[in-house]
Order: sequence, then C-alpha cells, then structure tokens
Amino acid sequence: MDRRAISRGDVSGPPLLVDVSAAVEKAVQALIELQQADGHWCFELEADATIPSEYVLLTHYLGEEPKPGLESKIASYLRRIQESHGGWPLFHGGKLDVSASVKAYFALKMIGDPPDAPHMVRAREAILAAGGAARSNVFTRFLLALYGEAPWSSVPEMPVEIMLLPRSFPFHLSKISYWARTVLVPMLVLQALRPRARNRRGVGIRELFRVPPEQVTSWPKGEHRHGGWAVFFDAVDKVLRTLRPAFPARSRQVAIAKAVAFVDERLNGLSGLGAIFPAMANAAMMYDALGMPHTDSRYRLARESIDRLLVERADEAYCQPCLSPVWDTALSCHALLEVGSREARQQALRGLEWLRSRQVLDFAGDWAVQRPSVKPGGWAFQYANPHYPDLDDSAVIAMALHRWDRTSGEPARFAESVGRAREWIEGMQSRNGGWAAFDADNTYFYLNYIPFADHGALLDPPTADVSARCICLLGQLGDRPHDSPALKAGLAWLRSQQEKNGSWFGRWGVNYIYGTWSALDGLAATGATRETPEVARAVGWLLSIQNEDGGWGEGCESYRLDYAGHEPAPSTASQTAWALLGLMAAGASDEPAVAKGVGYLLRAQGEDGLWPEQRFTGTGFPRVFYLRYHGYGKYFPLLSLARYLNLIGERANRATSGV
Repeated sequence: MDRRAISRGDVSGPPLLVDVSAAVEKAVQALIELQQADGHWCFELEADATIPSEYVLLTHYLGEEPKPGLESKIASYLRRIQESHGGWPLFHGGKLDVSASVKAYFALKMIGDPPDAPHMVRAREAILAAGGAARSNVFTRFLLALYGEAPWSSVPEMPVEIMLLPRSFPFHLSKISYWARTVLVPMLVLQALRPRARNRRGVGIRELFRVPPEQVTSWPKGEHRHGGWAVFFDAVDKVLRTLRPAFPARSRQVAIAKAVAFVDERLNGLSGLGAIFPAMANAAMMYDALGMPHTDSRYRLARESIDRLLVERADEAYCQPCLSPVWDTALSCHALLEVGSREARQQALRGLEWLRSRQVLDFAGDWAVQRPSVKPGGWAFQYANPHYPDLDDSAVIAMALHRWDRTSGEPARFAESVGRAREWIEGMQSRNGGWAAFDADNTYFYLNYIPFADHGALLDPPTADVSARCICLLGQLGDRPHDSPALKAGLAWLRSQQEKNGSWFGRWGVNYIYGTWSALDGLAATGATRETPEVARAVGWLLSIQNEDGGWGEGCESYRLDYAGHEPAPSTASQTAWALLGLMAAGASDEPAVAKGVGYLLRAQGEDGLWPEQRFTGTGFPRVFYLRYHGYGKYFPLLSLARYLNLIGERANRATSGV
C-alpha cells in the first residue's frame, strides 16, 4: 500500500506523510510558543463546578470581602457549565451530580443570583428531583455543617484523637493516601471545634432539602460500602458519637496540637498543604477556627496559596484543583524529543534542565514511613510538594532525561538525576510487585469502608498505569526480567491485572484506553512483541473499539461499578493519541487502524496547531472527581504523530523509547 497515495481528507485511507510532517511542525511551533521564560510549561487543569464553588464559599466562611469583579466572573463560569438537565455534572456532558450541584447552587446564591432566576429554578428542581441536598456526599455535608445548613450528625464521626493513635492501630494516617492525609488532618480539627461560617450575607439553602435537614434519618453512605466491613464501621461510628462528649479535654488539646503541627510542617509555602485545593482550603479554615490572626505568616501562606490556583479571564474565572507544571513539562519534553528537530531538542533541553532543578534529593517525605532506608530522588506533580513526590511523574521525567543523554551525542548530562530516580522508584515498589502513585504498600482496603470514605478513594494502592510507567523506565534503562528482580515482579503483577477483554484499567486517565496504552508501553520496553499473548490481546481490544471516524473515545462513565465493557464515546485527541501510542509500542504501526487514527488527528487539529478538547480525559478519583488537562490536547497528539512519522519514515515497526 502506497502511504503517499491518499489525501488527509479521506477517512478510510492512510495520510500523506507530508501532511503529517506539516501538522507536526505546526504543533511544535504552537507548543514552543506556550513555553514559559524559564523553560517549563504549565497548562490549565480544570475540574467540575465543585472547586470554584468551594472557593466562593471559602471566602464567605472566612468573612472576606470578595475581590472586585471576581465573583461575577466565577458566576458566569458556573452558569456556562450548567447542563441542560438543570444541574452540574462531574465531567463535561455528564449526568447531574447532587453534591456538585448543591455547591454550585449555593455559590451562585451567595454571589447574588436570585433564587427565582430561571437557571436557579431549573437547578433547584433538578436537585430536589434527585433526592435533594440530603443525598450529598460526606465532603458536601461537612461544608453544609460548617454553614449550619446541615446537622453535624450528618457527618461521620472522625475524632481528632486519631492523631494520637499508634502505627500499629488498624487506622493510622500512614495507612491512608497522601491526599486523604492532607485533607483529613485539618478537617479533624474543624470537626472537633465545629466553628460556624461567618456568612455575612446570611445566605442559606434549606430549600434544597426535601424535608428539614434535622429530620433526615438516613444519609448516603457510598455505593461501594456494603458487606461486613461497612456494617462494622457503621457500628463503630455510632459508638464514637456516643463517646464524643466523654473524650478528655486534655487529650483533645494534645491531638489538636499534633494536627496543627502536621499542617505547619507540610504547609509547603505558596504551593500550599499537599498542593491540592481541598487540603489548602481546610488548612486556612483550621487556622481561622483556632483563632489565629490573619496576619500570622502561616495563615497568610495558606490563604495566598489558594488564590494562586485561580484562572481569571476577561469574562470568566474558576479555581483549579491544583497546578500541573512538572507533568506538563515532562510530557511536552517527550513530544519535542520525539520530533527530534534541532529547535525542538533545544526547547526540550530547556524544559529538562528546569525539571532537573525540581528533583527532590535531600528530603524524605511521608513515603519514608514505609521505606525509611530508601534515598529520595523523585519529583512532585506541582511546583513544590517535597513531602509528596510521585512515581508517575518521576518515571516519565527519568525516561525523558535518559532519552536526551542517549541521543545527544554528548557526555551524559543527566546520569546522576536518572540514577537517583531509578533508586527511589525501585525502592518504592510494593510487596505485590506493583507501584502506586505516592506510597508503597498502601493496601489497607478495609479502610475504604469507613463512613468518611464514601468516595472509595482513601487509599493509594498499586495501579496498572503507574506500574507500567515504572516498568517502562527500567526497560528503557536496559533491565530485563532475567537480571532484575524488581522488573520481574513488576511484570508479573502487571500481567495479572489484565482484563479478560485484553485491556488494563486506567487509574489516572480515562480509562481502559489510558491503562492499555500504559501497559503496552511498559511491556514493549522490556522486550515484549506483538506476538506476546498479553500484547496480542491488548492490540485486539484497541482495534475493536476504534470509532468510525478513525479516532478513539471513552467516557468517564467507564468507572461505574456495574460497567460491563466498552461503551462507544465520541473520539478525543488525547485518547486517540494514547491508542496510537499503544499500538505503535506493540509493533502494530503498519495496521490500517493506525493510519486511520493519524488521519483523525490531522482532521481534528485546530488552526492554532493544537487540538481542542472539551471532554474530560483525566482522572482524580474514579466515580468522584475527574479532570480536564488543557495540556493533553497539546502534547499527546503531537507525540503520537511524531512517533508515527518516525516509524513509518524509518520503515520501523516499534518505538525505542517509553511514553
């Protein structure tokens, strides 16, 4: 088949290489134009209505005078993303989510939208039809309790004395994930003190309850919470409620002091506690509840770090859940290294040098509780978060640094950084052979059944996507199963996670397309070929779910507990890129489906050289919190097109570098 014979406008045939080359060059220039002066990239990271709504409610909890014009811009944003069903979803085009809708309605009413405005009436009716605010999740009910809009009895009992428990106890902070840890600790203080929001406008939302909240007798417990552990922990919750008044005041004060010390130590400058909005907001409210003057440096840091998450435009504004500069820079560098032109490599090198400066080499974070003898050497996702580097970022960065050294023709400039990253990543392998995002052996699954964990995301166990990335790094560095116990164990675990249909679950990206690309990338780096049984099954699955337009798509609905297999969804640029990268890693670059997918990306490319993408393809917590990475439509399609160009141009079957 002559690959130069069919134009890019034909959906059924392979694209002209000259068209692919032109698309790559256009995307390269667009990506370079978005690079920061110091060499890094940072794109917007958007979630649902929850975070901007919580930002509004935080300012009124604290009794602040809103920044002129900011609230009206946030209101414009919230009104725009309201769906036709009247409520707010967890992701673009999704069904109404009660908790997100309650917070969005509350925020708009706080800003000043009249309850009888058409969009407010539609929202209120939709929320009530879905069961009302009484069907909200734990975090929403906690916020409502702070405002006096729901009773504290609606919130599971989490005594601050948890801070005093020994590590040997069935519940301990070291047994839950980093995000749960940083969010929970200041919440414990708030629940102990039970402060009331200042709420100077006196706004309430009792109209969102079908019956007065004090009369609600049954609150939601989380769809995953059933069986013996759930019954047991519900009983424990009842006991704790009974005992709460009897807890000694002295031990309560000691526990509060320990919680405050925990937050103080991890305050993390202007990047904030855990560098994630929920923890940062809880820290500010905790300090305020303790009576800390707002002139105190700790309070000012906690509060200012939150404002750094704002995205403000001429007519809209919203608050991001966190910032993603390290992740965005690492993946942009991979894309430019794949392109390989002199200009692309020069700009990639600037990004790599910026990344090198962010490596955490001299500080052992919370992860060291489980791995005290392992030397630090990872990277965090955000500008700064030294207590919580993550293995996904670290493996991706180390692969990019190593790729530069391998292809530069110069003495290795990043060998020390790669070596330290490798040592840390190998040391963070869990006993079952897999790798998690932030911790090792965080597999206390019974804790996902405590009433507080209605989101089902209290833990950070090993996942296929992160494990595959770590495997990919080891493979790129030359390890093979016969001489690397870590790699052998990792591969065995990864293979055990393959679904019957050939796919892998994607914990941090939506969903099975993301997980399958990641797994194929890791397997290929360690010598697996298209004939390898697990690779063949994965390739077959990817080919079977390609859309008629040549692209691939998958919805956030794929995280449902009752999900029974792939459900067609509109094609997206990022998911198409992942599928293509997976197929090319597997040695299937000559498949007609690959050329068809490339054709989809050529047609979907915007005039600016990048790929517009409204759908959410990032995952925060399955079934609970999803992300729209604004960078995913910029570097992933470029990476896949550049790789296709390299493989087809060189008549090669497979890539030689990870990601």
